[in-house]
Amino acid sequence: MFTGIVTDIGRVREVRETDRDRRYEIETAWNTDGIDLGASISHAGCCLTVTEKGHDARGGWFAVEVSNETLSKTTLGAWKTGDGVNLERAARLGDEMGGHVVSGHVDGLGRVISITPEGGSHRIEVEAPAPLHRYIAAKGSITVDGVSLTVNAVGGQVFSLNIIPHTWDVTTLGRLKVGDPVNLEIDMLARYLARWQETA
Repeated sequence: MFTGIVTDIGRVREVRETDRDRRYEIETAWNTDGIDLGASISHAGCCLTVTEKGHDARGGWFAVEVSNETLSKTTLGAWKTGDGVNLERAARLGDEMGGHVVSGHVDGLGRVISITPEGGSHRIEVEAPAPLHRYIAAKGSITVDGVSLTVNAVGGQVFSLNIIPHTWDVTTLGRLKVGDPVNLEIDMLARYLARWQETA
């Protein structure tokens, strides 16, 4: 489980096809000595397992393998060398719950339709795919590219977010452009509430 609080922007340093899946090497500012093989790490909101790690002149890195299913259903399929990646280590019992409960399972791809500066912040509008938009509510939580955010407003399939300067600077959200796809994970409570209403 995760909380949607990004603690590093990693960088894709190598992309390689294997006889099983696609392998990515990710550079990180984290001390890789503290990352266990088999550890779960959120990559732009997608939970992946560490399969290898190392350290060289360029710094620390770890490797993950991504299945075709994940590549086709998330933004990971378009990653290339040099791309930035929001990273979060799995939450541990007793950690501060700064965001909300995030599973690391991407529900669908949204699309950025506008980015507007507002004071020091930025207002981003995202179009969610149907029927995922039914689970998004004003003042509710949503995860966008691994970042826990509060929804400002919802209109049809479009929802808006206010990104404060800190979040803009320390995540990849500040690099988004109109038309970019983003990984979306809806709030787990909204998912179960909607399911309960459907079956009650």
